[in-house]
Amino acid sequence: MEETDVQAIVRQAIDEFTKTEHAKSEPAYKAELQEERRRREQLERRVNELVEENRRSQKVAEEAERGSAVRSELQRLGVNKVDLAFKAVQDEIVRTGDGRFVGRTEAGDVPVREYLTTFVNDNPEFLPARIAGGTGMTATQKTAVSSANDIRIDRIRPGMRPEEMQRVREEIVRVATQALKGA
Repeated sequence: MEETDVQAIVRQAIDEFTKTEHAKSEPAYKAELQEERRRREQLERRVNELVEENRRSQKVAEEAERGSAVRSELQRLGVNKVDLAFKAVQDEIVRTGDGRFVGRTEAGDVPVREYLTTFVNDNPEFLPARIAGGTGMTATQKTAVSSANDIRIDRIRPGMRPEEMQRVREEIVRVATQALKGA
């Protein structure tokens, strides 16, 4: 009989066993890797969505801050129609890298206050009229209020005498009529 190599047989049996065990567990590893890959890709998509949402939110916040700063400066300069003036200058006002707002001109960037002051001086139609009225405007007559008709809100109270209450009503009608007429 030939000598049988027991070590080789044992080694071969162990190799076959490990191969079959590895073959059995390999699909489970692959499935686990696929699941991990799917979760990672899902998380990456969610992170990208959040980054994009954050970028949009920052842009909206910056636009709101820019609009607020420009509108308040226009109001400070006495502009009547702030929204109309803002629409006229909004494309020329930008934020610099250091966070300041500047107006873009042919001469270069200037601080927003200077830019808006120049704009308002060049476009006085945004300012209130210097002289009220014009052709066909009639002079408004101010009626003198006598001290007898001195009606004050702190004097109006429940339980007033009927004649005092009637004077209050008449004064309210007079003031409302003047307000409606624009006097």
